[in-house]
Amino acid sequence: MTKEILVVDDQPGIRMLLQEIFSDEGYSVSTAETGKEALDQLYARSFDLLILDYKLPIVDGSEVLKRLERDQISVPAIVMSGLDDIRKEINGFSIVRKVFAKPFNIQEVSDFVKGFLE
Repeated sequence: MTKEILVVDDQPGIRMLLQEIFSDEGYSVSTAETGKEALDQLYARSFDLLILDYKLPIVDGSEVLKRLERDQISVPAIVMSGLDDIRKEINGFSIVRKVFAKPFNIQEVSDFVKGFLE
């Protein structure tokens, strides 16, 4: 069965890059531009992995994580952030598996996702 990934980032370039890379790897990739769009998709169906930008318009990444944990939607998440130190803030979220600083090394992200999903 094909693994499903949801990529959430307000930057179209990052969304397209990650979608292309993971689609080429054989994953089914959906995207969202805002935290609200992400939540709509996450409540509608299940994903094997959430790749979430921390700084999002409307509903930010931390609010997405809070709502998922509150409603017991336990999709594993990778958080990406350009902020220096968000590790303290996201430490309390059990669904977060990894944090990547932006700009991230695409090979590192790809290797981590492959290792995690296989």
